[in-house]
Amino acid sequence: MRFFVALLWLNLLTADPAAAEENGERLFTPCRACHSLDPVDQGLPGPNLAGLIGRKVGGDAAFDYSPVLHKAHDEGIRWDTQRLETFLADPAAMFPGLWMSMRGLEDAAERRSLVRFLVDPLVPLTVDDDAVIQAGGR
Repeated sequence: MRFFVALLWLNLLTADPAAAEENGERLFTPCRACHSLDPVDQGLPGPNLAGLIGRKVGGDAAFDYSPVLHKAHDEGIRWDTQRLETFLADPAAMFPGLWMSMRGLEDAAERRSLVRFLVDPLVPLTVDDDAVIQAGGR
């Protein structure tokens, strides 16, 4: 049993950040049907996600959000990496009445990879970035 626990920890400690970045980009592929990370893209079925971290929930002025996201915006709730990871796990549980039809990502590692990609898809990650992102910044 100790061998398997040690093997699991070794795998977690030696995770390849480049693979996590590629996984995040791959995980974002179905999201592209509704969302963009290019700040000039407008008129999509979902809000633009460029500069999401630090922005108020419901903060894309060009998008008509569901009432629950308007309420979160009015309350001053902002996206940070922890809130985004929680949202990606179960969007409807976090914001009941949400108009977005996404089941959520059950796998925590996949959620972290997607969050890392959404933080800044153009900047390569380093091993230290994982700890910073999990602490809520980058």
